[in-house]
Amino acid sequence: MSFTDRLSGWLSDADSFVWGPWLLIPLLLGTGIILTIRLRGVQFRKLIPALRLGLLDRSDDGGEGDISQYQALTTALAATVGVGNIVGVATAISIGGPGALFWMWMTGLAGMASKYSEAFLGVRFRIKDAKGNMSGGPQRYLERGIKGPLGKFLAWFFMIAAVIASFGIGNMTQANAVSENLEESFNIDPMVSGIIMFVLVGAVLLGGISSIGKVTSAFVPLMIVIYIIGGIVVLCINASEIPHAFGLIFSDAFTGTSAIGGFVGSGILMALQMGVARGIFSNESGMGSAAIAAAAAKTTHPVRQGLVSMTQTFIDTIIVVSFTGLVIISAGVWDQGKERAGLMTSDAFKEALPGDWGGHIVTISIVFFAFSTILGWSYYGERCAQRIFGSHATVPYRALFTCVVVVGATMELDMAWTFSDLANGLMALPNLIGLLILSGLIARETKAYLDFDPELKASAKDVEKFLIDAKSPWSMTSAADAQSMR
Repeated sequence: MSFTDRLSGWLSDADSFVWGPWLLIPLLLGTGIILTIRLRGVQFRKLIPALRLGLLDRSDDGGEGDISQYQALTTALAATVGVGNIVGVATAISIGGPGALFWMWMTGLAGMASKYSEAFLGVRFRIKDAKGNMSGGPQRYLERGIKGPLGKFLAWFFMIAAVIASFGIGNMTQANAVSENLEESFNIDPMVSGIIMFVLVGAVLLGGISSIGKVTSAFVPLMIVIYIIGGIVVLCINASEIPHAFGLIFSDAFTGTSAIGGFVGSGILMALQMGVARGIFSNESGMGSAAIAAAAAKTTHPVRQGLVSMTQTFIDTIIVVSFTGLVIISAGVWDQGKERAGLMTSDAFKEALPGDWGGHIVTISIVFFAFSTILGWSYYGERCAQRIFGSHATVPYRALFTCVVVVGATMELDMAWTFSDLANGLMALPNLIGLLILSGLIARETKAYLDFDPELKASAKDVEKFLIDAKSPWSMTSAADAQSMR
């Protein structure tokens, strides 16, 4: 047995343990449910105002930060809406059956409360770093919010796992999916794809978060709209199969799926495991990653940015993931087996659209989705690397991250996915524990602010008066006051 085979086996065993029925799955779903209860279903009550604030208002005038709320949203969406929405969904269904999509939905709905909470904390405990940039996320709020050795341990655990994960979920799997689909559709050599991505990623990363924010705000909405329009066309063509697709999704979620075609069969536990694992891969709720981008946003209050960030999970899972899953299942290509998972969505589009249009739409979508995710995750990993090694780590991290794009483009897909799942799980563990410990603070401060501003329309002056009257420990300039805490 070769070293690669042994390494693949070790990664698979560790991944099965972390994502097993007694560790991350109950912790992930349980945390989302507990936060949903403590926040009184904030993801359902405040979704419409949050969408308006993030997508229509776009900015929080008077707030301090490095980028606008909209740019923070699109940066996080760039990292969130990636190949997990196309290849990840297909992989989940190819292994767990159509029922895996149901559990992706459940993970997303519960995860909206987790995404809100971690973004809230990201702003609530952010500081300014030595260069004057906002710095926040689990690496900050776990240590500052949870006093003593436990908070410090959780923060460092998260930082190390996040740096590792940035090379997996945010790099190798994205580059791999791009190269595979470009080779399938346009016969482009994976090495060529890797080199082109290397040049483009390196060029954007030179400008830091401001450059990333400008690039993602320009094309992230467009790429999502193009993909969804393509999905709508396919679903209209397959309209007669949609009721059957929903029937499979709901029935197989609780009964498992029999072997059929290239599909080897799946029990309820596998559908649950794949749905939750790929769900968190897709929307990243509970991982803490989006809180890093949220902390850079110009906002007048942590609740406002938390609600804007919460909409990422809704857009990612309830909209984009749903289109992918329904297209695959309604087209009848879901049972081809996991060997075809990387190309399953493309096959579904090809079944419905004439000529090569279907494959080209998916390939172009994957290129944009993956490129945007690489950019978003480069920022996440960089912030954690800076926290571990200091500000001098920025350039070496960017250089290494850019080089790994080429590695990802030319490696085997199975190992890349396994590595990413494992890294995601290790990253989520300390963050989920921290969210549970800090859930009381989140609930109290959320209730206080929403009682004052239920429609999220308060001006910066009104918010400032509220903060003073409430004797809030957070203020619009509190990050500057904490600059010395590095």
